[in-house]
Amino acid sequence: MRPQSDCPTGLMKSRILAAAMLAGLLASGAAWADSNCDEPVANWQPRGMLRQQLEQRGWTVQRIKVDDGCYEVRGTDRLGNRVKAKYGPASLRIRKLEIDFSEGGDASGYLDQGQKTN
Repeated sequence: MRPQSDCPTGLMKSRILAAAMLAGLLASGAAWADSNCDEPVANWQPRGMLRQQLEQRGWTVQRIKVDDGCYEVRGTDRLGNRVKAKYGPASLRIRKLEIDFSEGGDASGYLDQGQKTN
């Protein structure tokens, strides 16, 4: 007899995709174990610059706040998935990314596919 799960198949697939996406970020070096930022305040870029970069990628930014010395962004990506991300405020490099995939969500746009970033 097979045990029943309270988790719908679509939700399980979204969680698997999110885990695969996180593994890709960790492998590419885009995420670190320490998500706190320690960049000097004098070097911080304006929040508007980060907002502009994200909107150019198709994100809708709902808010940007400072959390643990990082810029924390909440919004939706170009596919309508809810996102929460932390960025270094001086470098504007991503430190942490959480994605709540909608039904049938696809993580392929977030995975490192052999492209080198600086």
